Amino acid sequence: MSRFLTPAKIGLLALIELYANKAVPTSSIVDVLSFITFHLIDGDSGSLSADADGRWKKAESTVSLVISIADFEKALSPHTAASGMPGRSLWYVFVDKLWKINSLDALHEFFERRSHLLAKSKEELRRDAETGLAPPAPDAVLLSRNSPFGAFIRRTLLEFTRLPFHTTFELWKDFVKYRQTTAAYFRKKTPSFQRLSFDNVLLEGEHASWGDGVEVVASVAYGDMLRDDPSSTLPVSTDDIEKLLEFQIEQMQRYGNRIPLEIRHQFQDLLNDSFMVPSLSHYLSYLDAWRAGDYSTSFDYLHRYFDYTMQNRDRLFYQYALMNLAVLQADFGCYKEAVAAMLETVSTARENRDMTCLNFALNWLFHFGRAHPEITRELESNSMLGTGKESLAFLRSKAKETGMWTLWSSALVSEAKMALSNGESIATALEHMVRSSQILVERNMKSMMGTQMSLNIALWDRLGIAYLSSTVCDVFLRCHARNSIFDDELKVTSRQVSMLALKGKYDEALGKLEGMDPNSLRTWKPSQYWHKFRGIVKLRRDLHHNHLDGAEHLLSQLLQSKTEDLEPDLAFVIDSLHIECLVRRGNLQQAFAEVENLVSELGDDNRDIALRVRLLLIKAELLDVCGRPQKGFTIAVRAANVALRARLIPYLWPAIGAVANILVSLGDFEPAIQLLLAILPRSLECENSAMTAKLYSILGDANMGLAGKMPPQSKERRQYMTKALEGIEKAFNHYSDMEDIKKQCEMMAKKATIMKVAGDHVLANDYAAAYLALRRDAEQTKT
Repeated sequence: MSRFLTPAKIGLLALIELYANKAVPTSSIVDVLSFITFHLIDGDSGSLSADADGRWKKAESTVSLVISIADFEKALSPHTAASGMPGRSLWYVFVDKLWKINSLDALHEFFERRSHLLAKSKEELRRDAETGLAPPAPDAVLLSRNSPFGAFIRRTLLEFTRLPFHTTFELWKDFVKYRQTTAAYFRKKTPSFQRLSFDNVLLEGEHASWGDGVEVVASVAYGDMLRDDPSSTLPVSTDDIEKLLEFQIEQMQRYGNRIPLEIRHQFQDLLNDSFMVPSLSHYLSYLDAWRAGDYSTSFDYLHRYFDYTMQNRDRLFYQYALMNLAVLQADFGCYKEAVAAMLETVSTARENRDMTCLNFALNWLFHFGRAHPEITRELESNSMLGTGKESLAFLRSKAKETGMWTLWSSALVSEAKMALSNGESIATALEHMVRSSQILVERNMKSMMGTQMSLNIALWDRLGIAYLSSTVCDVFLRCHARNSIFDDELKVTSRQVSMLALKGKYDEALGKLEGMDPNSLRTWKPSQYWHKFRGIVKLRRDLHHNHLDGAEHLLSQLLQSKTEDLEPDLAFVIDSLHIECLVRRGNLQQAFAEVENLVSELGDDNRDIALRVRLLLIKAELLDVCGRPQKGFTIAVRAANVALRARLIPYLWPAIGAVANILVSLGDFEPAIQLLLAILPRSLECENSAMTAKLYSILGDANMGLAGKMPPQSKERRQYMTKALEGIEKAFNHYSDMEDIKKQCEMMAKKATIMKVAGDHVLANDYAAAYLALRRDAEQTKT
């Protein structure tokens, strides 16, 4: 096997010669040059296509070109030739040039003529003038020696001169086999084409006195290749294998996806036919097994790769083996082993003075500590890692000193995220985000846009401006998803799906999840996240449809792995939906027990302040369901106070709504109405149908309470009852958007009661009939 040369590269050389000889028409030059440069230059694969499939176009085209000449035909057939017989396509001229290489000697001559395509240096021109050689024609197309084409030609010449005879002959046989698929086409165009035209030596021997000896010579020289033996090796070089390996590893590390099955099978065929298997293939197998969720296989391939690569490198790269091991163990739930391996990575990186590895390890330990504080609590108490702010300040300063822009931007984003999580100043968080964004723009770090924009989405969501949050989601998915890892795309899409589910658009939300790239979802962790989030959307829909049996079935599956591979926010969503299911079942005692368990869990760790506020609101809501809303007054005021200080606007309005509900229960209807009228316009910006419907329902109750204080048959009483009916009607509309059957029935019952008190028995009966119809539809849905 040749280290560099393959029949495909001989075809590229022939195509470059056609370009230099002006056989390519002017109208086709751009297409032909694009085809050549695509296979010669390693460009940014992320810019090839906007979709995920386009990222693998480079690997697929490389494999296709190596194993078949069909790619040349596809690229050249649509174009006519600029020279030769009129009407001939560029594909015919190309095939004709390949078939003129009709012997091993002709192959040597072909490579010798490549030097004529290169522009000569001044020394060579002076030497040619002294020997009487004519200089190149002024209009001749000559390639610069340092241009991509010139560098490719010079390397092919060098590699060909280094080949031993037997390897050169193997290259010739591979070229004959590679070209053979064009024999039928060339035979139609060339009447003089014969059975042995692939080798001029055999053809001349057949016309001479060899007789039957030609078949014997051909059998000895070419063996089973003449019989199209399917077991014969493919014309692949070590250079092709190494480039494909590096490309696949780069794609898996950059985007977090697995290799598409078709490309994987083609590459395995090439690797099996290769005489030498690069050690990098073990690292590729490790990545693929890791993404597939196969712990034992990935562990084995990781050890195998570093056993091969570290034989002659002592402990120079030992820290990277430990770092990969720590990340692998953390992904499969071995948290204590992962922390131990990463701490050893820190020690080894310090010993080897590898600042890049050291900073990455410290950054990993910080983020791991935020996600699993129960594991790293002992380390922080022993001051091995320090507090979160100290770690981030150290990482930021070191990253700035060493020019590690990715780590610098990541540290700034982490500081902004910590400020939001702790309920600190929004201005400080925005300052960190702007500084991080400036680094990304100046350094053109497209792959980091996912983390940056995810924090932007969270910020606008916390400020209660859902429209801007949704707009940032759209901007990321349309403009930046192609350059980011799939995990970022999945999380942003999930955020968009969550906003749709809050509006009751379940089918559209599930459609967005179903429309994601299936190959990317072959990866284990994103696949688990996708399935669980899809289950959460269906669970929310079942709860609103009052289909409690189906909801409990989904809950039993989600709760089994609630803490595995899920972010704290998503785990909390599952817990809150579990509490809602218990409330709808009427099991309030167990719902209170679940809330207390969550309070104890979140109280021990430094978790997001938004989760604690949400727990307070759930507790106040449970007291209201129990008929004891006044006991939740302190809880509601505390939640409103914390939400206001932390600017958690989506939780501030429900907290004030809970206070207004308590005032209604105390008979203070006017203050309750004033509070609700002040917050309702802003609550609509949150685009949370459940929250808005709840506020309108409380507003209707408050107006109905004021109506009860007015004299019977008075104008004021009718006005307040009309306002109460309007509030209940708007609450019903929002509950209808969410498809919440139980709440719709409750609002319809209130409307019937208001009409009955107002004396309009016809409308009261209509509303009562609508209530019964809703109950009947709900029962049919359950069955």
